[in-house]
Amino acid sequence: MTGEKPIVSIEEESTGPGVGQPYSPAERAAVYRAIRERRDMRHFAGGTVAPAVLERLLRAAHLGPSVGFMQPWRFIRVTDGALREQLHGCVEAERQCTAHALGQRREDFLRLKVEGVRDAAELIVVALADGREAHVFGRRTLPHMDLASVACAIQNLWLAARAEGLGMGWVSLFDPAAVARLMGMPEGAEPVALLCLGPVHDFYEEPMLQRERWARRAPLASVVFDNAWGQPAPWLEEGGAAAEDAAHG
Repeated sequence: MTGEKPIVSIEEESTGPGVGQPYSPAERAAVYRAIRERRDMRHFAGGTVAPAVLERLLRAAHLGPSVGFMQPWRFIRVTDGALREQLHGCVEAERQCTAHALGQRREDFLRLKVEGVRDAAELIVVALADGREAHVFGRRTLPHMDLASVACAIQNLWLAARAEGLGMGWVSLFDPAAVARLMGMPEGAEPVALLCLGPVHDFYEEPMLQRERWARRAPLASVVFDNAWGQPAPWLEEGGAAAEDAAHG
């Protein structure tokens, strides 16, 4: 990439000096910043994503944790314009079905922008691989851990994209069977995400659905318990909010 300082690959960085040591305050702050400022983006500015950057993002995703090290994720980059339009059609069909299912909130939902399939520089279909039934380690009683593993890979990609200054949106409004047919997936493979990725004019200051008053982020104290479901965590109530504010700068 002309004029851009070379970036050491993730694999090279992971074997460098200081592995296992705490991050510096600046490095730690950068990690928390990416987490805090990550957004599910729906508004994109067109443009392009350099191949080297896209490769870095996919390498970050591929370094995600997976149960039994099964690595169930598969990524399909969509570069064909006609195929992108067909995928947009799948999303639009499900958007209308979702609106109908929401009843009284139908009109509020239809006013929301829920995807950037046509607008984003890149569109990536993420799927669960076929043959997952062969992986038993960690999944005998919790078979859905394959999906949890894919979600971890997607989050890696999301945070890396934010660090690169790129927006990303996870679209899940589609019929999996229809998308699987369009993408020529083998039996047993299952699409779980359409990832819209690319430059944005700016990042939302808060989650878009919160900004649009569709929902609000729950207080941390309402989802953290001590020893039993519903048992308050007094340590969090007393100091958790202040500590979180301090970590987020």
